[in-house]
Amino acid sequence: MVSVAAFGATTAASYAVSGLIDWRIAALFIAGVLMGGLAGVGLGRRLATQRDALRILFGVAVMLVGVYVCARGLMT
Repeated sequence: MVSVAAFGATTAASYAVSGLIDWRIAALFIAGVLMGGLAGVGLGRRLATQRDALRILFGVAVMLVGVYVCARGLMT
């Protein structure tokens, strides 16, 4: 995750310096990330006592993202 964050940060900085970012849309994404992060923290605290449930929920989320990416790839 550290390498992904580093590559993402340098790419974002490059795009920002080049003027290729629509800051209104970026602000919407940032707001969504913040709200999702807060919701995730709350959900994580509730599920912390049930470690197996949290692992299963994470696994399902990863699988759903994988299915979505594959479906999008097949549609193009």
